[in-house]
Amino acid sequence: MYRNIFLFLSMFLSFSVLSETSSDSKNIQRAVLDYIEAQHKVEPELMKRGLDAKLAKRTYWKSEDGSEFIMETDFKTMVWVAENYNKEGNKFAASPKVDIDILDIDNRVASVKLTVDDWIDYMHLYKNENKEWKIINVLWQYQDPKKHSSQK
Repeated sequence: MYRNIFLFLSMFLSFSVLSETSSDSKNIQRAVLDYIEAQHKVEPELMKRGLDAKLAKRTYWKSEDGSEFIMETDFKTMVWVAENYNKEGNKFAASPKVDIDILDIDNRVASVKLTVDDWIDYMHLYKNENKEWKIINVLWQYQDPKKHSSQK
């Protein structure tokens, strides 16, 4: 009898964990889509919904004088990007490539690789106290590293 109870509890807990992981995966994917769709569709509210206010987005960059530095972008700038970058509707392909690969989920943290047209974003997300998944870190690069330059 104890064996049956143990088996039942094991199955129930396993199902519960799988169900939560499935829900988390969907919510993580939604946060990542908010980030990219906000830029494509010029919808800053999506960007606000997907990002944490303390976002740190970084890439390496070459300045006009040839020196390399880490370029940083914050939440406020990303909201501005969502409002302005694609206003003319000419910054992205009509059907942009968007691949989301959830690399790992562990309790309240996750790692994701987003591949979009010309660049790749590696993202860290966390689940806040309201059970919302938010992007807090992004490390990105163009697929062609020569584009990481302000040089003419």
